[in-house]
Amino acid sequence: MSIDDTRYGLPEKMEYCKKCVIPNTKPMSMNEYKHTPETKHKYIQFDAQGICSACRFNEARDDGTIDWGKREAELRVLLDKYRSSDGSYDVLVPGSGGKDSVFASHILKYKYGMHPLTVTWAPHLYTDIGWKNFQNWLHIGGFDNYLFTPNGRIHRLLTRNAFLNLLFPFQPFILGQKTFAPKMAARFNIPLIFWGENPGEFGADMSIHQKKFNSDENEGHRLDFVDPNVNLDDLYLGGKKVSEYIKEGVTYGDLAPYLPLDGKAIAEKNIEFHFLGYYIKWIPQECYYYSVKHTGFEANPVRTEGTYSKYNSIDDKTDGFFYYTTYAKFGFGRTIADAAQEIRNHHITREEGVALAKRFDGEFPQRYFKEFLDYIGVTEQEFTQTIDAFRDPHLWEKKDGEWKLRFPIS
Repeated sequence: MSIDDTRYGLPEKMEYCKKCVIPNTKPMSMNEYKHTPETKHKYIQFDAQGICSACRFNEARDDGTIDWGKREAELRVLLDKYRSSDGSYDVLVPGSGGKDSVFASHILKYKYGMHPLTVTWAPHLYTDIGWKNFQNWLHIGGFDNYLFTPNGRIHRLLTRNAFLNLLFPFQPFILGQKTFAPKMAARFNIPLIFWGENPGEFGADMSIHQKKFNSDENEGHRLDFVDPNVNLDDLYLGGKKVSEYIKEGVTYGDLAPYLPLDGKAIAEKNIEFHFLGYYIKWIPQECYYYSVKHTGFEANPVRTEGTYSKYNSIDDKTDGFFYYTTYAKFGFGRTIADAAQEIRNHHITREEGVALAKRFDGEFPQRYFKEFLDYIGVTEQEFTQTIDAFRDPHLWEKKDGEWKLRFPIS
């Protein structure tokens, strides 16, 4: 089978990293503003030895190639450049109050003497534990925060369309989340934004750690409000043209929180963003222990459906459906994503990761299923039909009435 016969530009043969368990069908970006059902994605790279780029990044992180003392010295120089002398906001940290945003904001404030403003794009449907952890972040951790909840009617519409058209119900959330941080930095004249992990942790270019928002290479991460000269016919939300929404009565203002941003009008603000994981050795489990100690962060009281862990992505009742749709579309789910990370951080072996994947990967997220259906306004039958319509025959076959992966992990 040639790659032209696969959907979404999937590799001709599904293979798994020989060091972790991630497959070569892991997309590196799914939130483009031109994302349509026919979009060909870019996927994680494997080298000649069958090792994924995320594993190679972590090898360099752990084997002494990186001088972490030097990196931290670079961080201190950067922070010294921007630190305010009067306690005004000097760095913006976006997040939900999960382990990563807690770690990033807390260490910047209490170890490095910065004055962070934290900002949050609200989940679709808060879980009880997610809301509790969010409140603990602010009240125990001691942070100012702006929580933005988008127009619920519009957010549900976009999420519904993203599910039906792209099998990617998280796309509107991701787009809004990514654009919210620079908008708030611009509004409060904060010159510096810090995210958590270096993208290399997931297999992206390991050299990425800092960019200027007014750079031409950062389409999709532009600043402040939408330029009225943007050609709406070039932009899609939920697999549908922005101009079509407007013709149907959805206003430009309704969609503004999700749209790409033009940095030209505020280039003089010179806002830049950095990944804290470039400067500090980033280990997710250590972030978890840190957040428990400093803000009372709590894990789920029960195992998260679709995986074996209890502390990752637990603030939104729709999270499980993002991972389940990824499983249907790309052949791997939440367990493999979690296990791959823990293998790279030497917490479990590959053999253990394979066993966990065989047991839990692709498990259906039943707990919040009815709420998810109600939220996006589809029936259970429509849900199943949509999921099955996006299964690539290259990856899936139906045996005895059940869908089976053609390339299961071994």
